[in-house]
Amino acid sequence: MSLHVLVTGGAGYIGSHTCKALAAAGYTPVVLDDLSSGHRWAVRWGPLVVGDIADDEAVKRVIKDFEIAAVMHFAAHAYVGESVGNPRKYFHNNVTKGLALLDASLDAGISKLVFSSTCATYGVPRKLPITEDHPQSPINPYGVSKLFIEDALKWYAQAYGLRFTSLRYFNAAGADPEGEIGEVHSPETHLVPLTIFAAQGKIPALEIFGTDYDTEDGTAVRDYVHVGDLAHAHVKALDYLLSGGASASINLGTGRGHSIRNVIAAVERVSQRKVPVIEGARRSGDPPALIADPQSGQSLLGWKPLQSDLETIVQTAWAWHQGHPQ
Repeated sequence: MSLHVLVTGGAGYIGSHTCKALAAAGYTPVVLDDLSSGHRWAVRWGPLVVGDIADDEAVKRVIKDFEIAAVMHFAAHAYVGESVGNPRKYFHNNVTKGLALLDASLDAGISKLVFSSTCATYGVPRKLPITEDHPQSPINPYGVSKLFIEDALKWYAQAYGLRFTSLRYFNAAGADPEGEIGEVHSPETHLVPLTIFAAQGKIPALEIFGTDYDTEDGTAVRDYVHVGDLAHAHVKALDYLLSGGASASINLGTGRGHSIRNVIAAVERVSQRKVPVIEGARRSGDPPALIADPQSGQSLLGWKPLQSDLETIVQTAWAWHQGHPQ
């Protein structure tokens, strides 16, 4: 009988890809999602429970009814720009509700948790590539909210025996190579799909926020990780905890950075179409470059990104958006 894993936010982008990877690895993902931003059609590899992670009784009931062995916590708001304009929304959802989930899980006997964190906890990096011991000084409420839960997990581990992995991933991108699921956000703010939309003519042009950064071509540089590789990292993190691994915080990245202009060029190569561009000012809360040191993921989890070259990321994303125009 396969182990059941509670996946909060499993109807979302990274959560749904992780559910597919969990099922392929022999686990049964049980999704808890309020469907406020996730999609019912993306839950295909296990049961869906529609509910709120802050509903103490609902969380405990799911854990009991499905005999949950571990929790993967994805459910969160994740728009940097929105968090700057509406911080209370982020602290309420990501912090207050996140703590409620931790408490209900502990009360129900859960001792292992994989947390979806972010490189946004580092803020503006003092050095590149970023290692896990780099100071964490987030410069937007989204990053602050994720760091709060990371810190809470450390104290919960010390006080209550919880074991966790906080996975700080860099820029998730791409889509399921088999085309079953992909990236659908409303509004869409991620660079790869927006660049594709501009190539498809769905939006008039891609706006570049800042062309005067101290980078090779003046545009912001990010470490893009294929969503399928991220999904497999979560499975590896679960395996690690189930085999007795100690709590850890781990970067998930490739160690390679790509500028906005690099992404535009890749979309133009794959699509054979021109991407119209509008150059704008920098956005508040955007560091010039974020690149991971991926060594801990490899040494602790045995994880390596296998499909995170920029061409594969863009090819899978292009295929998804071409096949799902609505």
